[in-house]
Amino acid sequence: MELLQNKNVLIIGATGGIGAETAKLIKKNNANVFITGRNANQLQNLATECGIPSNQVFVLDVTNATAVEQVAQQIHNQIGQLDILINAAGIGIIKPIEQLTHEDFNQVIDVNLKGSFYVLKAFLPPMKEAKKGLIINIPGVLGKTPMAGAAAYAASKYGLNGMLKSVREELKRTNIRITNLYLGGVDSPFWDEIDMKVSRDKFITAKEAAKAVWFLCQQPLSGVVSEMVIQPFNHQAI
Repeated sequence: MELLQNKNVLIIGATGGIGAETAKLIKKNNANVFITGRNANQLQNLATECGIPSNQVFVLDVTNATAVEQVAQQIHNQIGQLDILINAAGIGIIKPIEQLTHEDFNQVIDVNLKGSFYVLKAFLPPMKEAKKGLIINIPGVLGKTPMAGAAAYAASKYGLNGMLKSVREELKRTNIRITNLYLGGVDSPFWDEIDMKVSRDKFITAKEAAKAVWFLCQQPLSGVVSEMVIQPFNHQAI
């Protein structure tokens, strides 16, 4: 397995449940960790807890393409290129189609799909120049299978799935690996604002989800884990 010590790792969306636990775990393995998030207070608290220096902490809204490019430039000026990019940013709006507004749909697409595109555009070029790197995204199981009420969310994740698989085809002459982690229900703040009756006590914990990301970061360079699926036993969809 690959050691994470001194690896340059960026976690996009580090203030979310999965992102925060991933940052803690990877930092404990002595990686050189950069983090971004939308909530400045939560981001600073996480940085303090993990011992991440201020010049490696960035308040960032991934829907702002210019801001993403500026953060990428600052990071690349420090280290050249990332070894590992983990995109854990995302939002969920689960509503029946008649309740889903135009604003709801656009917001989910802007964050989950277009935001992921902006991140790839900004951070991929130095990896391509070096011909190495690992990119981990989290489409979730709704990037593979539909669910009632998830028209907007599934559209964003199916789109993300297709985009990443297409980019993977462009990278076949490099050693850049792309891994998609398809998680089922994870007990995280993602569900706090969703009006749906679910058994969160039976969900995967954010810490267990982070362990899956940590595991993927350590896979040997001789191969690539293209996909990993982890679901609660009682909530299997695929």
